[in-house]
Amino acid sequence: MSTFPQLRLRRLRRTQGLRDLVRETRLSVHDLVYPLFVVPGRAQRQEIPSMPGIYRLSPDMAAKEAEEARKLDIPAVLLFGIPSRKDEEGSEAYDPRGIVQEAIREIKGTVPELVVITDVCLCEYTSHGHCGVVTGGEVDNDRTLELLARAALSQAEAGADIVAPSAMMDGQVASIRERLDEQGLSHIPIMAYSAKYASAFFEPFREAVESAPKFGHRRGYQMDPANVREAMREIEQDVMEGADIILVKPAMAYLDVIAQARSSFPYPLAAYNVSGEYAMVKAAARNGWLDERKAALEVLTAIKRAGADFIITYHAREAAGWLKEEG
Repeated sequence: MSTFPQLRLRRLRRTQGLRDLVRETRLSVHDLVYPLFVVPGRAQRQEIPSMPGIYRLSPDMAAKEAEEARKLDIPAVLLFGIPSRKDEEGSEAYDPRGIVQEAIREIKGTVPELVVITDVCLCEYTSHGHCGVVTGGEVDNDRTLELLARAALSQAEAGADIVAPSAMMDGQVASIRERLDEQGLSHIPIMAYSAKYASAFFEPFREAVESAPKFGHRRGYQMDPANVREAMREIEQDVMEGADIILVKPAMAYLDVIAQARSSFPYPLAAYNVSGEYAMVKAAARNGWLDERKAALEVLTAIKRAGADFIITYHAREAAGWLKEEG
């Protein structure tokens, strides 16, 4: 093996053409999924202060936003709903006329070829803000499973292409798979939030969907940020229960988890570049502390390099434009 001065690794970095030729990781617009927040009404576009450039949208406006995303070649959107009414069991999550179900129909009527993914959880819909039914001050895992299955079924019947359970209840994937199959929807894939951590980076999202817990916390069901072996057990369990796609959330602070999942499982792997990660880049850019375009694309490339097949990111529309400019 040759060494310096014969070996000069800088030779292949000298020009942009050479750098492009030997690039190991390529980020594409086709790797991006755009999250949308949906609220009741018409012609609604409500700014989210902690997430500059992201809005709560009524179904008609969400359909327009989805259409613009598709024009940029973004292949998919992920829907979250903020209902007009919340209750103890999050009943609007599984109401056939619920806000997400309405948004699915609007989007599919406008951009039928766009992949619509729906978040399956109760936190946005419950009056207490937890991801499941509360019994005696604790989230009741098994009572919650039935409601998650009902929510997934109602979303699939409304036209969702993929349902994505994120409540971190044990058995949620199996419960949803069984219900979909019973109802003749065995063709609908499940994207499981298999390794979802109890992260500080979720705070802007909780403002966006008004889902902060009214008591306690979510550490009893979301994962401890210190653990990675446990994440592999969670993924393995979801795969055994019928998950078609596995997901790690958040992404930036969990690149090692993404990499471990990629090396351990031969399944499609998604990663969620979450609200707090987005907000940090936005805030630093607004203060002139970094170049947003360079920083955002570097973050997304790192997530792809770690092993993600696709990335859910609030930077999707901007990143799609930047990538097109780069050709």
